[in-house]
Amino acid sequence: MRIDVRASSAWPHEAVTLAHRRLAFALARFSGRVRALKVRLTDLNGPRGGLDKHCLVAVHLQWPRRVIVIEDVDADGGVAITRAAERAGRAVSRAIQAAREWRTPRRA
Repeated sequence: MRIDVRASSAWPHEAVTLAHRRLAFALARFSGRVRALKVRLTDLNGPRGGLDKHCLVAVHLQWPRRVIVIEDVDADGGVAITRAAERAGRAVSRAIQAAREWRTPRRA
């Protein structure tokens, strides 16, 4: 599983490390199915503050072949990263379960 984290200059370097650790932990059990993760950390309002820390996570799955995109915005960057990582883990789990149920023949 390849994790690519890019942050704007407003984000501290610790946020990049946090994003890498949180996503690796949240998606570790799916590492065989996740091809790549792309994370973008941006500051929407610049120095003005407010709900402006934006975290976008794109999970590229190998099977089922799809891309899951998760976005989160919060005043605290760590909270946005943590929530996005948790939501990404749940979304990947649901996608894999749905694909598994779709392939299984129904019995009458």
